[in-house]
Amino acid sequence: MAGYRRQLYRDDAVVLRVQKLGESDRIITLLTRRHGRLRAVARGVRRTTSKFGARLEPFGHVDLQLAGDPKGELGSSLHTVSQVEGIDLYGKRFLGDYPRYTAASAIAETAERLTPVEREPSLRLFQLTLGALRALADGEHANTLVLDAYLLRGMALAGWAPALTACAVCGTPGRHRAFSVPAGARSARTADHRSRPSGPGHHRPDVGAHRR
Repeated sequence: MAGYRRQLYRDDAVVLRVQKLGESDRIITLLTRRHGRLRAVARGVRRTTSKFGARLEPFGHVDLQLAGDPKGELGSSLHTVSQVEGIDLYGKRFLGDYPRYTAASAIAETAERLTPVEREPSLRLFQLTLGALRALADGEHANTLVLDAYLLRGMALAGWAPALTACAVCGTPGRHRAFSVPAGARSARTADHRSRPSGPGHHRPDVGAHRR
């Protein structure tokens, strides 16, 4: 747009992913506190003389100054990183720990998939992602527990929380032992269920979807 000057604004963010762009640049995928998920170009960060290249690595919590329209209504959808300060670079704490690194990768990928629309604020998901990466960096809990807790809470925030207080087929309340993956809920797994039709709200145990 003629005469358009890119707006400067600040936000803090978790670095979810980095991609190479040209010979010296990178595209950084960020989950920000106030502006949701967005992508920004970091110019020259792959050069050895870059002042902030090491701060824009996956899983870090950073404070940024970005150039672009926060609402995405004007100019390019790719913003530009003009300044960055590291708040806590969690990835450096477990760079040599493969199980924790893979758990962090799964968390970052999940956060990206749970934010399909760019620049749509998601404060609770940002806080959940930041807390999970901090827990992995601190190492006080098993990485599998951190990842499982993140997945369950993230799914709940997205509206996909499993139903655990009643049977998905007949609605019988209780702590049932079987779980129907397609129905996303526990099931009483009784013989009466076999005669019920499949479809929304119904599931047939005889097709092997139940897991103990």
